[in-house]
Amino acid sequence: MPRSHRDDFPGLAGNWAYLDTAATAQKPQMVIDAIARAYGTDYATVHRGVYARSADMTVAFEAAREKVARFMGAASPNEVVFVRGATEGINLIAQSWGERLEAGDRILITQLEHHSNIVPWQLLAAHKNLHLDVAPITADGRIDEAALIAMIGPRTRLVSIAHVSNVLGSVADVPRIAAAAHAQGALLLVDGCQAAPHMTLDMTALGADFYVWSGHKLYGPTGIGVLWARADILESMPPWQGGGAMIETVTYERSTFAPPPQRFEAGTPHIAGAIGLAAAVDYVESIGLDHIQAHEAELVAATRAALGQLNSVRLFGPDDSAGIVSFAIDGVHPHDIGTILDEAGVAIRAGHHCAQPLMGVLGVPATARASFGIYNDLSDVARLAAGIERVTRIFGAQE
Repeated sequence: MPRSHRDDFPGLAGNWAYLDTAATAQKPQMVIDAIARAYGTDYATVHRGVYARSADMTVAFEAAREKVARFMGAASPNEVVFVRGATEGINLIAQSWGERLEAGDRILITQLEHHSNIVPWQLLAAHKNLHLDVAPITADGRIDEAALIAMIGPRTRLVSIAHVSNVLGSVADVPRIAAAAHAQGALLLVDGCQAAPHMTLDMTALGADFYVWSGHKLYGPTGIGVLWARADILESMPPWQGGGAMIETVTYERSTFAPPPQRFEAGTPHIAGAIGLAAAVDYVESIGLDHIQAHEAELVAATRAALGQLNSVRLFGPDDSAGIVSFAIDGVHPHDIGTILDEAGVAIRAGHHCAQPLMGVLGVPATARASFGIYNDLSDVARLAAGIERVTRIFGAQE
């Protein structure tokens, strides 16, 4: 039975089965302590102060960038831009890099994308008169990679996909898709929110051009995330927001801008967020991503086996999903499932998971979703299964 590391997380005190990590992960004490120090005994601004504590905080802030770069397998810390989260990272790309696109250019996404990888491209398409294409998924909830590759054409400028689906847990073959995009002269953006907490990242091996993820899903603080991009692409992109820290010189007539990543980090940054994110990386690496991936694979397999025995339960996504199991019960709304499970001390997600178009593809208004972290174990799976059996009894669903 895999060890859960539950005792490291003060938010899990008591008899509570938290199965909503795909939405946001609980925080280990070492991350909370790092944030408290950053706001307490260590606090000062960064990049501007000439006094010692400011210099020390600047060193810590930039050390966090270096740590994130190593965690991702980036070639340089200068390829790492701190943003509020993956959503801001995608919007930054759309509003900065996307300005070079011309009427008639095409952007290709897939049916399983989160709203944050749909809406920014719709806004850009309306602004620039672009075409937004949507690749299908397979019956078991994976990107239909053959169909997607066939849809990449000479006017496709960007392919933008989820590395791991936040609803189905299916994992994309990023290197294959990257190679196909590049063969047509297109770039590849990857939403890595659900991948970064579950698997080892290597930007060189993946072959992507942009990669975004959010710190709060990696056991770190909210309000901090990462946009990684190849250095040559960042160098070619204009600023997205103007203000302090992103400039070289300013006059009333014109301004010149700092090189990346500072060019894209206007204003006072989320200092404590970066420090907390670095602590989260330390925590995850102390356990090992290979161990985390194996741990969560065991929990997913156990969950699918338990729920698969109930005739009224419909499972979505592939058997080897990454830390996520979405399901529905015949005749029962997912919100009712979530409410009854909550009464039993089991927290799941219920709704469209910011993926309304995917719900249409699946033919349901919403799903229930259990998602796992390093603090879960097989006892949580047993409590979930018992709760689902209770739901079927209450609603008279056929087991």
